[in-house]
Amino acid sequence: MKYGIAVNTENCMACYNCVMACKDEHCGFATAVSAPQPHEGQFWVGIHSRERGDDNRKIKTINVPVICQSLENEAFEKAISEGTMVKREDGIVYICPERAKGHKELLDASPVGGIFWNEELNIPQKCTMCAHLLDEGYKMPRCVEACPNGALFFGDLDDPESEVSKVIAANKVTPLPGTEGMNSNVVYLNLPKFFLAGSVYLPGDETGEDPADKADVVLKNKATGETVCAKTNYFGDWDVEGLEKDQEFEITISFPGYKTVVLNAKTDTDHYVAEVVMEEA
Repeated sequence: MKYGIAVNTENCMACYNCVMACKDEHCGFATAVSAPQPHEGQFWVGIHSRERGDDNRKIKTINVPVICQSLENEAFEKAISEGTMVKREDGIVYICPERAKGHKELLDASPVGGIFWNEELNIPQKCTMCAHLLDEGYKMPRCVEACPNGALFFGDLDDPESEVSKVIAANKVTPLPGTEGMNSNVVYLNLPKFFLAGSVYLPGDETGEDPADKADVVLKNKATGETVCAKTNYFGDWDVEGLEKDQEFEITISFPGYKTVVLNAKTDTDHYVAEVVMEEA
């Protein structure tokens, strides 16, 4: 058995229910596996949000619930062997409040910044995956229970028939930066890569242009020759997600009765390419 959490970043709307549930469970309360979490300065589950895009005509926001992963890396294994961290038979790893006292170096064990220092108690602290509640018969940690939007799933990662395993199998696993290649019990799904976007309009009257609904947009990767197809929406907007970094694309825009437009763009960032007004053929 290996208990774990799957984080589907596509579904996180930054409601902070998970954060508040964690605070409600741990702030001011000691458990069998943790000392009390301070009311301020620690987020055993925290929401990392950032804007994506280089033009205010196309901005997206990504919200990522970040939980300290129980990584199978050198730092975690060393702490487990020394007893400052404990690895349970169900795969959950927690910091021992008594043995870890004074071991501030444990903060460096988490590449995602999920281990915090309690100055008052002189101990490092992290998510325990609510192991004390699971031992009492609870089906999931408080953060997962509180999520209203299907961004967090909990269960046995070693059981292919568990809900969490099925969710992982049906989505794209994308590790957080800095954790690539590390086996973990927190699995991140559908983290975005890069997008290109733009708008297409048809010549209008003196009041302005008309959006080109269902214009064809074809992105051709100049290095590989692979193509991705899209269509503009009712507002004349298009965007293509999931592109690799630093790739150059030739973008062909076509609409019946109008001249084809060819643009070039590079995914050095999430990029709004252009606002195009088509010319009649």
